Amino acid sequence: MLLDGVHLVSEALTAGVRVREAAVVASAVEAGGVAGIVEQLDRAGAETFIVTAPVMAALSAVRSSSPIVALADRPVRYDRVFAAPAPLVVVAIDVQDPGNIGAIVRVAEAAGATGVIAAGASADPYGWKALRGSMGSAFRVPILVAKEGWSLGELRQRKCRVVATVPHGGRPLFDVHLDGPSAILIGAEGRGLAPELVAQADERVSIPMEAPVESLNAAVTAALLLYEARRQRMH
Repeated sequence: MLLDGVHLVSEALTAGVRVREAAVVASAVEAGGVAGIVEQLDRAGAETFIVTAPVMAALSAVRSSSPIVALADRPVRYDRVFAAPAPLVVVAIDVQDPGNIGAIVRVAEAAGATGVIAAGASADPYGWKALRGSMGSAFRVPILVAKEGWSLGELRQRKCRVVATVPHGGRPLFDVHLDGPSAILIGAEGRGLAPELVAQADERVSIPMEAPVESLNAAVTAALLLYEARRQRMH
């Protein structure tokens, strides 16, 4: 995976992610602004290259190129998604915006979820845009990128109650029990969850909204439900 920027490289090293190679722009080295992280990379066994500004502009994915980019192994933590006695898992299904996937991973860590599943046509949670959105949470939160053929049956095998988010017609989120093993399904931007998935869920939940608002962003929806689950579990 591509780590673009000082923050992500630092977070990856702190989380114990294996960083293989890094490129640092020469001017940042001369100014001394990245000396500490270069030392960390050396201790971690990463191969570090000093490059010119034009080379960094080609390497960095962002518009204003970063002073450092790196290539690292993806963390292998998916076996811990259901490790807790009462798992709280977010299942993003066909969420195609990398920023939304990254934000979902970030709020999952903040709210104490046990893991995230990126299923269907969802953006890669380890893509560079999603990583910037999660701001390092993807290095710590157990994430499962679901393979083709994955189904809700796997959630039930883990004793999870499947909760589908729908814009209207579900029970208000404050009335849905989320204190036991739970899997919260978040659908695609615009069209939401497929009707057949909603039909298979154990519970349908809606977030009360004042007219004329009809829907909320996928990451905002995940945040509201996760924090309601956190509130219930704290009590």
